[in-house]
Amino acid sequence: MNIDLGGRTAIISGSTGGIGLAIARGLARANADVVIAGRSQKSLDAALAELREQGGRGQIHGVVADLGTAAGAETLFAAHPRADILVNNLGIYDDVDFFEVPDSEWTRFYDTNVLSGVRLARHYAPGMVEKGWGRILFISSESGIAIPADMINYGVTKAANLAVSHGLAKRLAGTGVTVNAVLPGPTLTDGVAALVADAAQASGRSIREEADNFVRTARPSSIIQRAADVDEVAHLAVYLASPYSSATTGAALRVDGGVVDSLAI
Repeated sequence: MNIDLGGRTAIISGSTGGIGLAIARGLARANADVVIAGRSQKSLDAALAELREQGGRGQIHGVVADLGTAAGAETLFAAHPRADILVNNLGIYDDVDFFEVPDSEWTRFYDTNVLSGVRLARHYAPGMVEKGWGRILFISSESGIAIPADMINYGVTKAANLAVSHGLAKRLAGTGVTVNAVLPGPTLTDGVAALVADAAQASGRSIREEADNFVRTARPSSIIQRAADVDEVAHLAVYLASPYSSATTGAALRVDGGVVDSLAI
């Protein structure tokens, strides 16, 4: 399958590292014009330098903006008012007990993980409808359907991603614009590497070995019995952003290594 997104503009939030940057890499390789955003010029410049080495024919752009805020979204809209592909990847997470999470943290998680994608979709979807073609992706999580006891506020926001994406897909019925959610499982991002760093140092294992051990012990239902790589998640996102996925909309597609033990979602 040869995916060529030449002439399409893709905007990816939360894209200076981890899954977001991997998706941006995949879209750049598919010749899309790629727009990434980051909160600091330093992290943005590093990501832009990496993307410009991918060899695709498209242009690579960056915007310094905190897309977890309305002001940051307006900065992005002013710089890049239209898009053909929108990937709502921005998200935060933490391992905190339910009884230690104050209202302010619930609000921060909701603003970042839910409202950021709502704002971007609300702005970019009408332009896609005018063109009769568009792709909107919400990067949710298997935690959105199997809420972890130690990350309840995170799981709730990821469940909200599923509700927004499914409802928006129905709202855009017949327009040529598809809306889908991607549900990664445990994935070896920089954030996960930081979370297991102390355990790796104590055990003498590498970060990769420690992440895989975490999956086997904390997520024993995993079928692949390891953490996924960010590129493995990105491959599904690139397919969903392509013309080949034209009959897939309103869906929640898992790339969780089989962590969720279910015949369907």
